[in-house]
Amino acid sequence: MTTTLEPALSVRQVLTLERVLAGEPEVVAGAGQLDRLVRWVHVAEAADVGVMLSGGEMVLTTGVLLAGDESAQAEYIRSLHRAEAAAVVLGLGRAFPAAPEVMRRAAERCGLPMVVLHRPFPFAELTEEVQSRLVRRKFAAVSLSESVRTALTGLITAGAPLQLLLDEVAQHSACPVVVTNLAHRVLATAGERPAVDDVLRDWERISRQAGGSDGDGWIRAELGGRGERWGQIVLCGHRGDTATGRLLADRAAEALVLHRMLGGNSANTWEEQSAQSLLTDLVSGVVPARQLLPRARAAGLPVNRRTFVPLVVRDGDPAQLDRVLRMLGLPGIVAELADSATAVLLSLARDQDATVLAANFATRLRSEEPGTVVAAADPRAAWDDVPAGLREARHVAEAVADALDLPAVVRLRDVHLRGLVRLLRDDPHVQSFAERELDGLLCDPQEDLLAVLRTYLATGRNKSRTAQLHHVSRPALYRRLEAIQARLGVDLDDFEQAASVHIALLAHDAQQG
Repeated sequence: MTTTLEPALSVRQVLTLERVLAGEPEVVAGAGQLDRLVRWVHVAEAADVGVMLSGGEMVLTTGVLLAGDESAQAEYIRSLHRAEAAAVVLGLGRAFPAAPEVMRRAAERCGLPMVVLHRPFPFAELTEEVQSRLVRRKFAAVSLSESVRTALTGLITAGAPLQLLLDEVAQHSACPVVVTNLAHRVLATAGERPAVDDVLRDWERISRQAGGSDGDGWIRAELGGRGERWGQIVLCGHRGDTATGRLLADRAAEALVLHRMLGGNSANTWEEQSAQSLLTDLVSGVVPARQLLPRARAAGLPVNRRTFVPLVVRDGDPAQLDRVLRMLGLPGIVAELADSATAVLLSLARDQDATVLAANFATRLRSEEPGTVVAAADPRAAWDDVPAGLREARHVAEAVADALDLPAVVRLRDVHLRGLVRLLRDDPHVQSFAERELDGLLCDPQEDLLAVLRTYLATGRNKSRTAQLHHVSRPALYRRLEAIQARLGVDLDDFEQAASVHIALLAHDAQQG
């Protein structure tokens, strides 16, 4: 649904109207300024007509009060110029059988379009035609403004996310829509994906070259409130009327500011949403990595000749992760995924030691947030390999969720059997095996017994360590182990039986997770 208004009337367009063509118009001065917009039509004969104008008027005159007075003729034109009139139209006849040279020269010097009508023409017809068009356009603008405002307000009231608001704006404008912060970093986009990608491909350069004007269909509106700017919305390559684009951009800006205020969002919320969208798409693999490269670059992530380190952190606060990145001066983006997992994608220079820097990040994070688990994939030199790296890091983070004594950075080689079981957790044979092996504990759930069994096997059947971790005495632990063995019908001192129970418990935990 493309929304547009009837095009604004320029001097050039007025001269093409059928009623005007009947008067045989001729442009005798200011031909380079015919694209000036006509705001109103005014009939005036007085030499000091400028004092009655407010700018943008097309002034119609017969010159009857100017005939024979060249100084008055020149002043008439200068007065129109000072008042920023759009053009002057002189009806030739009794006062002036031909275009007066004094007026023509003065208009040419001022750059004021001057048009003469060679055939008698009722000014009332021109006034009626132009002003009826202007009134219709004004009404249409008000109607469009209210329609867009109502649609966006309805979405906000319904609790719609930012993306739905931008999708609505993109539908009306029929062009890519981009929201940025003050550093020109892209926070959100909407529109047809190929068109958006074309815009983002060299965003840093073209967004700054476009500047603050509305030229070439780049129409922008500031985002902010209470005297503080914090971003802008840009309609990129709007092909409709500029006034329509400006109206849409202004209504969209109003809606985005309201959305942010009502959501009580922090200053970084949209940055977080942008990173989350990008990393979620990378992890899912639904969108090819190559197509996501423009979005990554526009979001401020360095991508040229870089080494990428995919990380997934469990039980970490995304805001804290972002602070640690900034504290260590590591370029990267952070986004919360699901199940208490947060993805981190580091972008390092080729000459930096990715392993050491990832370890520094993990050590600093765990010193501030004990209990977090930092899983990493091997560094990737190619952007196309990043999705697989993120999925590997996520797999590692899930596989070691309940493991003990982990290194600062956990990698695929550290997950061993846990990783294999995690990969096979959806296999019906594995599920059946886990249910069968643990039936004695699962049919009458005893969480304390399951927890003791989990710790006992994870510590390599170390009874002292298990008792210490569960804060019980050795005799109390022995009683619980005996209860577990009786319920399961196994001997945990037998390596093969213990291994079988351990695999079943890993599979059960993987399925629950």
